[in-house]
Amino acid sequence: MKVRSGSPSNHFRTPSYIQDKTGVIIAHRGNFLNPESLAHGGDGLPRQPLYTVEFIQSEVWPEYLGESHDRILVDVYQHWLETF
Repeated sequence: MKVRSGSPSNHFRTPSYIQDKTGVIIAHRGNFLNPESLAHGGDGLPRQPLYTVEFIQSEVWPEYLGESHDRILVDVYQHWLETF
């Protein structure tokens, strides 16, 4: 999966450092009210699936000096994910 890029003018919960990065979904955490909608007084519907996505750390931060097998895990709502 690839994380969409963008800078919406409203409240959003996806870290900029993973935007436009490719990762692998490793877990579905459930379906939750949309926090971006709730932040603006909305009802949070429809519920959004939340996934844990695994990224290769050196692909997120090219200057990373740790082990090549190091990973970073980030919870990302489905509406921020794209297939490629």
